[in-house]
Amino acid sequence: MSSFGASCQDGYEIENLYQKEGGRLLGLLEGSANHASSRTAKDYCNYYVTDGNTGLTGVSTKADEVTKVFIPGLPEGSDGNKGSPISSCFWEWKPKLSVHYEKSGSENVGAPAVLFLPGFGVGTFHYEKQLRDLGREYRVWALDFLGQGMSLPSEDPAPSGKMGDSSDGMEVMWGFGDQSEPWAHELVYSVDLWRDQVQHFVEEVISEPVYLVGNSLGGYVALYFAACNPHLVKGVTLLNATPFWGFLPNPIRSPRFSKIFPWAGTFPLPENVKKLTQFVWQKISDPQSIQEVLKQVYADHSTKVDNVFSRIIETTQHPAAAAAFASIMFAPQGQLSFQEALSRCKMQSVPICLMYGKEDPWVRPVWGFKVKRQLPEVPYYEISPAGHCPHDEVPEVVNYLLRGWIKNLESQGSASLPLLEEPGSTQYGVSKELEYIKDNERKSVQVHAYGSKFSVWNLIRSFLRSSFAGLNSH
Repeated sequence: MSSFGASCQDGYEIENLYQKEGGRLLGLLEGSANHASSRTAKDYCNYYVTDGNTGLTGVSTKADEVTKVFIPGLPEGSDGNKGSPISSCFWEWKPKLSVHYEKSGSENVGAPAVLFLPGFGVGTFHYEKQLRDLGREYRVWALDFLGQGMSLPSEDPAPSGKMGDSSDGMEVMWGFGDQSEPWAHELVYSVDLWRDQVQHFVEEVISEPVYLVGNSLGGYVALYFAACNPHLVKGVTLLNATPFWGFLPNPIRSPRFSKIFPWAGTFPLPENVKKLTQFVWQKISDPQSIQEVLKQVYADHSTKVDNVFSRIIETTQHPAAAAAFASIMFAPQGQLSFQEALSRCKMQSVPICLMYGKEDPWVRPVWGFKVKRQLPEVPYYEISPAGHCPHDEVPEVVNYLLRGWIKNLESQGSASLPLLEEPGSTQYGVSKELEYIKDNERKSVQVHAYGSKFSVWNLIRSFLRSSFAGLNSH
C-alpha cells in the first residue's frame, strides 16, 4: 500500500499543496492574510483531509474509553520560571558573527545532550520551559540561528547611515548601504548556513552527538543537519516542522536555474529590495501584527506569551533585523529537500520522533502524517488542543514525551515508548488523556499516539473517511 500512498502524494496534488502553503505562509508573515487564511484552509481541508475533526483509525475517541494518565507539571510552577538555572552565552563562530545560546544542566555529567532549535522569528527564549525542566536531568542547549534572536551581527554588514532624513523618524537600519564589508561578502541567512552553524556548534561547543529537537523552521534544520551529519545525531524530534523553506533555487543543486535570479540574499541589498523590505518590515514588525500572529499559532489563548512577545519585539528593534529578514526571505533553498533529508535519515538509521499540535493553522497535522507515511516505523504523537508551538503551549506534555522517547533510545528499546506500553498499542495506536497541574488547576490534553508497527493504509483510510465526512457536513 505504500506505493499507493506515494502515487497519491508525490504527484501534482502535493506539488500544488506546497505552492498553496508557501504562498499562504508568506502572506501571513507579511501580515496580509490574517483573515484570508480561513478560505485557504477550507480549500486545503477539503482536498487534503486535515480539518479539525480528522478521525484516526484504531484510536478510541469515546470519552469513557480514553485512558487518563497523570504527568508531572513544570518544576515548582507551571510558568517555568523555576527549576534548573539557565546560563546565557555567546560563541564566536565567524568574525562579527557571534552565536547566542542558552544552556542548562551542565552539572549532569554523563547525561544525554539535547539541543533545541527554534522556529522563524523566535530564539532560545522559546525553549526556557524545556531548559528549566529537562535541565534537571539532561544537559540541554538552545541556540539562536544567525540572523535571528540575539545572533544578529555586531556591526553593520553594509553601512549606510540613516535611511532618509532625520525628520522621517526612521531608525538606523543596517545592511542598507551600497557596499558590503569584507566579512559579509558571502553572508546570506540560508538553511545551508544554519545547517553548518549547528554542525560547528555541536562539534565545538557540545563536543558529542546530541538529541535534536526542532520546532517549525528548527525542525527543518534539525532534519537537514541530521541527514548530512548522522554521526553527530542520536535522534531527531520534529515539533510541527515546516516541510519546505526558501523559494529560490539552490546554486549547487540548480546552477543554471539559479543564474536567472540576480540576487539571492547576500549583502548589500539591491535598491528595489531595500524599498520592499522597508514597506514589509514596517508591517510585520508592528506590535499589533506580532500579537495577531501569536493568536494564530497558539490554540489556547490563555497561554502566557508576554515574555515571547517582548523578546520578539526586542529582536525587531535591532538595527540589523530588517536586512536580515530580507536576506532570509530571498535566500536559496537547501541542497536537500525535506523529503530527501527524511530519506537520508531513514537510510542512515537516524531515530526520529514526531510531535504535532493538532490545531496548528500553519503546519497542519497532514505534514506530520506525511512524514509518518514515509517513515512508518517512527512514533507519532498528535497533541490536542495545541497549535504551532506545542513545546511552549503544553510544555508538560512535550517534556513528558521527550523524556520517554530518550529513555527508550538510551535503553535500546528495553523501556517502552511513552503511551505505547500496552500490547498491541504500537500497531493500532491509542488515545490517552494526559492530566497535569498548571496554575494550581488540573489541566488535560488528549494525545493520539502511533508506534513503530502502525499500518499506513489505516491512516490513508482514516483521511479518506474524514474527507467524505467533512464534505457531507457542508
